[in-house]
Amino acid sequence: MKIKPLSDRVLVEPVKDDDELKKGGIIIPDTAKEKPQQGKVIAVGTGKRDDDGKIIPFNVKVGDTVLMPKYGGTEVKIDNHEYQIVREDDILGVIEG
Repeated sequence: MKIKPLSDRVLVEPVKDDDELKKGGIIIPDTAKEKPQQGKVIAVGTGKRDDDGKIIPFNVKVGDTVLMPKYGGTEVKIDNHEYQIVREDDILGVIEG
């Protein structure tokens, strides 16, 4: 199944930390872990329109790694993969390098 975000929304796949063990050998259960703040852009919408009806181009593109707010967007599950749909305005920045 494919999903195409609408308007100024971006589909982001959160980057998960595979490191289950923390210092001291304590295992943190999934329910107690913080949500990831980094994600990879999977798809972008059609773009936001200005007052004149012109489409404003996106600042992010598919493949970018972005910094997201901790509690933002809408979580969706597609083919057993978790994603977030966020507005481009809610993305805090693009991680380069």
